[in-house]
Amino acid sequence: MGLSRKYGTAITEGPTPADVAGQAALPYPDGWAAVAFSEELTREKVLTRPLAGEDVVLYRLGTGALRAVKPYCPHLGAHLGLGRVDGEDLVCPFHLFAFGPDGACVRTGYETAPPRSPLGQYPVCEVNGAVFVWRHHDGRAPDWTVPEWHVVGHRPARSGVWEMAGHAQEVIENSVDLGHFATLHGWRRAEVGGPVRYDGAEFRLSMRAHESAPVLGDFTVDVRVEGYGLAALHVDVHTPRVGLRMCTTVLPTAIGPNRMQLRQLNRLTFDEPARLPAPLARAVSRAATRVLDRAVFKASCAFTAADFPVWHHKQYVQPPRLAHGDGPIGPFRRWARRFYPPQSATAPAPAGRTGTPPAPGSGAEVTPGADGIPSPAPGGSSRRDGTPGRVGAPEPGLPERPSPH
Repeated sequence: MGLSRKYGTAITEGPTPADVAGQAALPYPDGWAAVAFSEELTREKVLTRPLAGEDVVLYRLGTGALRAVKPYCPHLGAHLGLGRVDGEDLVCPFHLFAFGPDGACVRTGYETAPPRSPLGQYPVCEVNGAVFVWRHHDGRAPDWTVPEWHVVGHRPARSGVWEMAGHAQEVIENSVDLGHFATLHGWRRAEVGGPVRYDGAEFRLSMRAHESAPVLGDFTVDVRVEGYGLAALHVDVHTPRVGLRMCTTVLPTAIGPNRMQLRQLNRLTFDEPARLPAPLARAVSRAATRVLDRAVFKASCAFTAADFPVWHHKQYVQPPRLAHGDGPIGPFRRWARRFYPPQSATAPAPAGRTGTPPAPGSGAEVTPGADGIPSPAPGGSSRRDGTPGRVGAPEPGLPERPSPH
């Protein structure tokens, strides 16, 4: 006998999203975080964006300068995201108290002496087409910067933004997770160009992917990655076979416990054919860029989006049960500790139906050390210098991908 529709009820099924599965294993990271694209903040525009469980109010002055402030008016608590910009001042929507560029109250709505009630301001910077806000758990001033990256091509950048469960560190950590490029993204083989280099809040690595396509046959893709904190990746991609050069900026931002927004910005160009005269080569390069710009951007977003279902449901496991071929995840996590309050970056994953680690001795498990780096296999190398070997896997079907904005 089938279930009666009249008395049937919806049930919960499928993987639980990370932001509802349990308590976050990692706190909010310290440092810069992207909260908007530059083009979103026109002159005298006011935006409210989430950051680390709180609202941040952003606005652009008439001069073009940016400000980021805490959301509530110090007078009687109205939300300043409902306010407006009047020249150089942010005006509260409630009693029309106005606050100057330095946050000081400069006038009231009834022409009385303004109180000494300054706004709480955040450091803010605008670079690489994005707006970054600095947040630190103990309120310290910025001690590193997001540099201005080079750009390629002559066309405006294309951008997309998504929101999902997950933690910003998972996105940055993906760049050193060599194994998943084969199993999830379908790279036939991948190699790293040496140990990952860490320098303060920055890290760098290079990779070469080996691909195959029906028309192109076998070809290589050279990738260089620069990471800054747990908030920004700049990825240079070069495919010599077709002359494609692409710069991709990936910007994850923690907005709530195990919840994030992810911004991506792409620019691309094609090499000028060396066998053609310079004017004709330039024209061919620009025509190819114009025709293929949108299609390559969609492909780049689809590549990123293959990780979305994983990030949306995964939990942070520390220490991880690493295996040879994973990539230099252990050294990356040791570096990442600097962006958290002391003693908070090594907390174990919370118990829950998605947080159970594999049983000892299962599958191809390699016993990790205390930091999660595998011990040497018989006759093998521990890879403690952070240099993994090669990986390879057949191309899997990719999950459905959201469309970029």
